[in-house]
This record gives sequence, structure tokens and C-alpha cells, in this order.
Amino acid sequence: METTKPEILFLCVHNAGRSQMAAGFARSLGGDRVVIHSAGTSPGEHLNPAVIEVMREKGIDITDQRPQALTEEMGLSSDVIVTMGCGDTCPVYLGKRYLDWDLDDPDGMSIDQVRVVRDEIESRVELLVRELESS
Repeated sequence: METTKPEILFLCVHNAGRSQMAAGFARSLGGDRVVIHSAGTSPGEHLNPAVIEVMREKGIDITDQRPQALTEEMGLSSDVIVTMGCGDTCPVYLGKRYLDWDLDDPDGMSIDQVRVVRDEIESRVELLVRELESS
């Protein structure tokens, strides 16, 4: 019997920082054992350059990623939806598990501040991926 891979949606407003870092870590840690979506409710034009830089420091290249808009399909197919600062602009999909990660937006932060946010995201993603893989 074929088992389905768990799907995670990382969702924020601009999809240019926090959700992109989380998706990068999840892809790196989960490999092909998980399906990762990353989106924003109001996507920005491009990724935050500081976010690209701090992820590169961890050996994860996200330069090929682009902010993208949330689609109905992403929301409906995901097992876990991780919201990051989108508040009331994040839609609710019934029957989905939601995690709301209260993380500062790296927009306008110094590189050292972005590293702090990155490290917090990395810790949270490690726990989530480990949990999903063991269930």
C-alpha cells in the first residue's frame, strides 16, 4: 500500500522571507519524504537579499525561489499549514492542522537580526519535519 507524503504549507504575507526560509529548511531536512509549499497572501516582487544570504550561510540556496501567491490547491492539499504573521489575511481551510509561528519579519532588519530569525525557523522546522516523519 502506498503512503502519501505529508504536505506542509508555509504561509506569510509577502512570501519573501520567513516562509521562504522555512521552506528551504524543510526541503533540505525532509528531502523527497515531504511535499513543501511556500506562499504569500500578497506576494512581494523578490526575495529579501538578507534572507538569501543567511540561508546560503547554512548551505541552502534559495536563489531560484520566487514569491508566489497562495492557491486554493496548496491550502486544500496541505496537511499542516504554518502561518507566520499574516493574521486575518490568512484563509482558513477546514480540517487542516494550523501552527501559527510568531516570528519577526526580517524586512528591514540587520543581517545579524535576520540570522536570529533564521535560527528560530530552523529549530521549529526540524521539530515539525521530525514529527511528521514519525507519524
